[in-house]
Amino acid sequence: MADFFQKLFGSKNKKEKNREQTAPRRAVDLAVTAPLSDQQINSILMNQYLKYEMKQLVAAAGQSVGKQREHNEDSLLALTTTIAGGADGVPFGLYIVADGMGGHQFGEVASNAAVRIMGGNILRKFHSYLFNLPTQVLQESLQEVMEASVMEAHQYVQREAPGSGTTVTAALVLGQQVTIAHVGDSRAYSIFPDGRIELITRDHSLVKRLEELGHLSKDEAASFPHRNVLIRALGQGEALEADIFTVPFPQGGYLLLCSDGLWGVVNEKDLYRFISEAPSLHRACQSMVEAANAAGGPDNISVVLMQMIG
Repeated sequence: MADFFQKLFGSKNKKEKNREQTAPRRAVDLAVTAPLSDQQINSILMNQYLKYEMKQLVAAAGQSVGKQREHNEDSLLALTTTIAGGADGVPFGLYIVADGMGGHQFGEVASNAAVRIMGGNILRKFHSYLFNLPTQVLQESLQEVMEASVMEAHQYVQREAPGSGTTVTAALVLGQQVTIAHVGDSRAYSIFPDGRIELITRDHSLVKRLEELGHLSKDEAASFPHRNVLIRALGQGEALEADIFTVPFPQGGYLLLCSDGLWGVVNEKDLYRFISEAPSLHRACQSMVEAANAAGGPDNISVVLMQMIG
């Protein structure tokens, strides 16, 4: 685990702090004042005055039942922790989006089980590192921990809600690294300061497979009538294979998890615009949810947005 920890930046001494004091104000100020917008305030704070001496992981989430569904079969988990002090500190976050299927309440059972069982399994592995002095080395790799958690949730859904299933896209953030576990067609995106949006998961859907085989063009895939048909889902099939991989957290950017109720109706360009123009992560999530509902809200909507500051 030592490879995932890093030294915190040293604190400033008194002389450095004194040099940062602003110049004395004029006795008479003739300037006309006006209220600042939320975006202006956020820009000032983020870009001029706040100086972070340690990495900070921040996150927000948004969800809606949508406009055409009677109940919500999406579930999400968003947990952010930072423990700092002494010589070492590390940002830790666990984020999961699951989109259930199966009709009635089975889809809700499947998605809720996925986030709770995976979340509980992963947090038990890291409990001693988060809340006690570490006494033993983690035996499994991060990818093995994620894979075991997916399989435990898969078996529970098969047993307790037969015939149902759920997508699951989970991100375990430890320091500057993100370990992803993915099944289905919920998505994870890396979003960079220059406006690039990189889809880092692969949809396990019929339409995506037909596109990969060359039977559909990208434009044809976008309007394919069976876009929601999955070829892989947690809770379905005996031998589940999840995509497990590790990527760097996008420097200066964001990590986005969402269900197809968002990405299926809001294009990537607009997703970036909502994120870059929002005064906060919470407002960005709300704007994305509102946009999906304004586009008809054909499905449940879930989104988790993360940023590494410092």
